[in-house]
Amino acid sequence: MTFCCYSNSFSVGIDSDEKLLTLTSADGHEETVIIRRSESADAPGIDGLISSSTQGVFGKLDVIRSLEKVNMAVTVANEKDDILAHASFSDYPIGDLVDQAQWEPFLHKHFNTEKCTPLNTLFLHLFVAQTSFASACAKEIMRTVFNYVAELEHICLISPNIGDLDPALDKIFEPLTRQTDPGPQCLALICHRDEHCPQLYIRLARVEDHDDILPIIEEQSDLLSLTDRPYHIVDVIESQNEHLLVAVCEDDGVVVGFITATAKVDMKKLCSNYDVSEFDGLNIEQQQKHEEPQEETQLTGALSGKSNAFCINYLFMDKKYETRSAEFIPYMFQYFSDYKYCIMTLPTVQPKFPLLQNFAHVRSGPTSSLLHEVYIFDITGLRNLEVRQAVVADRPAVSELVKDLNQNKSLLQDLDSFYSTRSDLNAVPLQAFVAQMDSRVVGVLIIRNEQDIEYLRAHYNIENFIYFSHHRYEEHAHIRHFVLKPSFQSFTKHMFKEVLRLTHKSCLYYKLYPPHHSQESSCMHSLNFVLKCAVPVRPRRQIIYPLEELGINAPSRRLTEDQAPFALSLISRKLTMEPKFTINNRIVVVGASDTGLAFLEELCLCPHLRFNNLVLISTHGYPGNYDQEDVGFLSTSYAYSSRDLARIPVLSAASVLTGKMVCINRKSQYVLMSGGQKVPYDHLILCTGLQYQVPCPTGVDVSQPITNSQLPPQSTHCRYTGPVPSNLFTINDPHDCMAARRWLCANFVELEDNAIVYGNSIDVYTTTETLLRLGIHGSRIHLVLPPPAPGFACFTDSAVDRAVATAMKNSNVQVHHDCLLAQMNKGQQPDALTSVSFTTDSEPLHLQCGVFINLSNKGVDEDAFKSISRSFLVFDGRLVIDTSFQTRDPAICAAGPLTKFAPRYYTDEWSHASFNSKEVGQELAAMFVSPFCPTQEASDEPIGTDRLTPVYKQPKVQGGKLPGGFNYLHVTTPSPTNPEGPSVQPLQDGGMVTGRIETGNYFCLHLDRNELVETLTCLSLKPVPVSNYLCLHGKHQQLLGQLLNRYHQGLIRDLYSFFRQSWCSAIFLDRFSDLQQELRQLTLISQKESGQQMTEALRNSAVKYLTYNRNLLPMFARPGQL
Repeated sequence: MTFCCYSNSFSVGIDSDEKLLTLTSADGHEETVIIRRSESADAPGIDGLISSSTQGVFGKLDVIRSLEKVNMAVTVANEKDDILAHASFSDYPIGDLVDQAQWEPFLHKHFNTEKCTPLNTLFLHLFVAQTSFASACAKEIMRTVFNYVAELEHICLISPNIGDLDPALDKIFEPLTRQTDPGPQCLALICHRDEHCPQLYIRLARVEDHDDILPIIEEQSDLLSLTDRPYHIVDVIESQNEHLLVAVCEDDGVVVGFITATAKVDMKKLCSNYDVSEFDGLNIEQQQKHEEPQEETQLTGALSGKSNAFCINYLFMDKKYETRSAEFIPYMFQYFSDYKYCIMTLPTVQPKFPLLQNFAHVRSGPTSSLLHEVYIFDITGLRNLEVRQAVVADRPAVSELVKDLNQNKSLLQDLDSFYSTRSDLNAVPLQAFVAQMDSRVVGVLIIRNEQDIEYLRAHYNIENFIYFSHHRYEEHAHIRHFVLKPSFQSFTKHMFKEVLRLTHKSCLYYKLYPPHHSQESSCMHSLNFVLKCAVPVRPRRQIIYPLEELGINAPSRRLTEDQAPFALSLISRKLTMEPKFTINNRIVVVGASDTGLAFLEELCLCPHLRFNNLVLISTHGYPGNYDQEDVGFLSTSYAYSSRDLARIPVLSAASVLTGKMVCINRKSQYVLMSGGQKVPYDHLILCTGLQYQVPCPTGVDVSQPITNSQLPPQSTHCRYTGPVPSNLFTINDPHDCMAARRWLCANFVELEDNAIVYGNSIDVYTTTETLLRLGIHGSRIHLVLPPPAPGFACFTDSAVDRAVATAMKNSNVQVHHDCLLAQMNKGQQPDALTSVSFTTDSEPLHLQCGVFINLSNKGVDEDAFKSISRSFLVFDGRLVIDTSFQTRDPAICAAGPLTKFAPRYYTDEWSHASFNSKEVGQELAAMFVSPFCPTQEASDEPIGTDRLTPVYKQPKVQGGKLPGGFNYLHVTTPSPTNPEGPSVQPLQDGGMVTGRIETGNYFCLHLDRNELVETLTCLSLKPVPVSNYLCLHGKHQQLLGQLLNRYHQGLIRDLYSFFRQSWCSAIFLDRFSDLQQELRQLTLISQKESGQQMTEALRNSAVKYLTYNRNLLPMFARPGQL
């Protein structure tokens, strides 16, 4: 079986493994240090190490700006996090000696640097260190950087400042040989890889290597496939021939790595299970592409057809040398000299390792039975890739490159615009570049100056990744088109790095529009190449401004106007050399509920993790695919609108399969879908939620007098198994809403039949309002309400209940209480439903029926229930989980209303249904990601906390359009479903009510005992600024402008107007929670200071907050403005 065994480390970069080292100072003092990437918090420490002699070589520096603009910055810190040394590296020389885009010809002209290329060269921009540790730190930094950047061969120090060089650098760098006299007056030094990381010696393995190889294997593998027989390694070594390579690598005579590769590759199986069509010459006979996938899991074996590839069987490296495993590649191609490709397979559950950074990843389908990832390396990857500005002569080659791609005409049109005017049709500057290898164009990238950078800053958290003030407006650009042949996938980051250098840009953005909102015809091939290099940028929650009241104090219209929604990704200079940790585990999410979508959102927005195999199984596909405005029918939790879903990159990161889960095979770890597809998984996440079920009539004889109390006990708990009439709609999601709406408009609105709405949740009222808005007269609408559960109230505010009842009465909607469905079509089963009968507490109710809209009997979907129970997961009314979301199967997690906590927690009154489903999904994602994240610190939870059920803080939210045209919003603190014991009493006189139902401006707000906002209810004829009001929950009334005192003093007569005041915008801003946290920390730190000093510190912090966010808070005056 082809299998690549490696260490369990996720290490691909400097700070992923964070190994402690011991350095010795010049005076013999030893210090335990760590070498890591520099952070902005290091700036003061770095600044303190800069001396006049440092400036004499590197010039005057703004450390924060330097950290922001360089490609790589490395810090050496001790165990106390004191900075001992720092070095920063960029892809162009220091200062203005030469334009950064022209350094290559400049160096080649004046110095003997013909081997230096943009791919293999970096420039030292700063080195500082404590004097006693300077020499040791400089050597260790250089060794680390060369180890980390596999393609790096040279580090140059080119500076127009000819000062005294630090002795530590003088030992490392050597002068460049000048070729012109007189040449440029500058400092010109170079440092070579061989001086710090000598090339590993690679040779064929010998039998006597066995004792050196075995410890490496045993240390890094839990598998005994190679070590269960004492002489198996020896057998492998002795069996090597022209088709089997067995080699080792040595460092100073010590074996540090072992590899085997074979030329016997089952190409038939490879081509039938993976899309390798774009790897020229790799495919075997064309007809084999269409054969059915094989069930076997190995690619090695007898040769099938003519093969042009060899495959790595085993690879083991000493952990200290794992980043240098790529040094095996040239040797393997030298051994297999007639082959063009190297193939490597990796089990999905195994972490990706450094060697694969050089390989192209080949995607498989979500239903592929081969639980292996395939990586391919093209021999051309051993050569240099040149990135340069496109010229007119490149057009035929570019046209040939993109001829089979979608939107190729748009790309060629922009390319022609670049040739003719250097701008697009809107006069926005364009720049075009090609990637070239051996005079052959293999890629093209076209960028455009970003015109909406302030909009991006206001709507997306780009400041999580860059210091915005250190980037000029002209340094931001937008990726219009990107095409790169798959064989050169590993050069993607280099291509972006080069384009940033050649254009003097610092940031590239890519906007990914949803299918129904495609605003730009971008040609992207492949989008995955871009997304693997870029970081996803989280969208920001927006303030809903009262623009008319603010007038000239409102934010710029460019920030507040609506644009088509898109998901944003960012590539900056420092990100081009930052690692991303690839997770190949197959993660299957069942259910596009709020919980499931929140889980996927968090995984897709992880900046340092890339999940290659995310799958969403949803009954009707991805809900964001629908371009619905207000289709109505269902209430909303305001968790995800269509616009929200368009702004997160789920579709680009996950495969969406339409259908239902009908079976879980835990032994073979796959999910069977309703269409017959088998979806394999390593981790299964069940978030199906609860759905309305087709009601099952009790079947009693309603021709005889019978009441609800006389029904048999089990008659109301049966599942319906008969055929569903064509005019019976059970509505659960936007797809159902749109289907019902289309049917009603085509088949019902113009008729005179009755519409029956059956159920007792808020959805029956939002559905009734939708029917009225469709033009159906109220007299045709019958709202049939089943008997409510004990203690259940659809509206907790009696004023809302009365308003809805009055509105329906005024619209002539007929309401029937305490009704249970007894018969459909008098017990017959014709296709169309024409009559229904109900039992009540008195006489049976008989109604003619033109359409029956069912919103009753909410519970676990029948197919989901059967899948769970037949797979022997514990189900007790709900799927039983622990506090870590685990079911009894460690590979299966579950969350949301589908679940309940195990009995051992003794919390029957609390379940995920009690909390905000989006927050539950976010917590599930945080817990799920933790084991994959190499930077995640182990939690130090007290013993016994696993016995405590989690309590989430975000409020439960419900809203929608109610009869009478009312916009309804209800926000409340999570509460137990069936509380036992005394309940927590709200604050006495903590209720505030303004407005009246009759005037359509009702607002009710309650405070808890700590004077925090606990619940709020809005019923308004005008649109409600929902995102603003959600911010009020949990805020103290004093923070809200002494809300309670003002209300009791009669100063607040309308809460809607009160919260439209301009000062509220500071609280509604998404970054206000950061200010609150900062103020709390200042309060704790300043407790020993005087009251005046504390007040001043708090005021300064608030002023900084308003100043930093002045683009969104222009209504506040700043110091010096007046």
